[in-house]
Parts: sequence; C-alpha cells; structure tokens
Amino acid sequence: MKARLLAVSAAAVMMFSAGQASADLDLAKASGCLACHSVEKKVVGPAWKDVANKYKGDAGAKAALVEKVKKGGKGNWTEVTGGTPMPPYSPRVSDANIEKLVDFILALK
Repeated sequence: MKARLLAVSAAAVMMFSAGQASADLDLAKASGCLACHSVEKKVVGPAWKDVANKYKGDAGAKAALVEKVKKGGKGNWTEVTGGTPMPPYSPRVSDANIEKLVDFILALK
C-alpha cells in the first residue's frame, strides 16, 4: 500500500512537471523566444540547455539573465551567435513572465 501511494505521488509530480514545462514552452512561444532559441539546439541564440549548464551553481545567474532578457545584449555567447545581439524583451514581455522563463531555462538539465 505504501509503495502504491509513493508511485501515485511520483506520477502526479511528473504529470505536474510535464504540464508546467508545456506551459513554459507555450509562454516562450507567445513571447517570441522560439524565433531564436530552442531547448536542445542552437538556433540564432544558444540552446537553453547550454545556458542552464553554463550558469549551473551560479547564485547570481537568475538576476543577471532576467536583466539580459529585459534589456537585451550581446557578448556572452559570441562564439555561438556570431555577434548577433539579443533584443530587449521588456516591456513587451512582463517582468513576471521574464522571471518564469528564466526559471524554466535554469531548471533544464
């Protein structure tokens, strides 16, 4: 009985996580992010899994990436982008949604 309860709980967590990831990808699509990025591979900008790996364990990463998304910029991924700058997304994308997107990206493995 205990094992069954754990299995059901684990399945519920996995379903919530999958649903959340889908919602985050929908937000990224609606915000225009997928024009230049994807989770797995470089498009114009770096793959988001590469971003997550680069900033893994960096306590200041979230704040820095939120600012980068808000204001745009270039120079951090020149070897990937060839110097193509990322445009600013604020105020077109709300601060709350930018934070959700950055959290999603940093949580990728």
